[in-house]
Amino acid sequence: MNKDSLLTRAQEKSGMTKKELTIAWDALQVAMHEELKNGEDIMISNVGKIKPILRAARKARNPQTGEEITIGEKETIKLVVSTKY
Repeated sequence: MNKDSLLTRAQEKSGMTKKELTIAWDALQVAMHEELKNGEDIMISNVGKIKPILRAARKARNPQTGEEITIGEKETIKLVVSTKY
């Protein structure tokens, strides 16, 4: 499901216009991004928890040359899915 089909389904359920839903969706994305950047978890009922994590640096190999390279640490997110639907 992509953003457009999600907004279409939300429009059918809520009766809001697609423009109103798009504005709300964009605001929600900005708020979630800011919270994750600040190191905060986001709990979404019946969906799960989105939390920021820091992946440690690691060694890898270039598949073309076989040369060993180092991949630096990276900030990313993790979704822990809720067991309730």
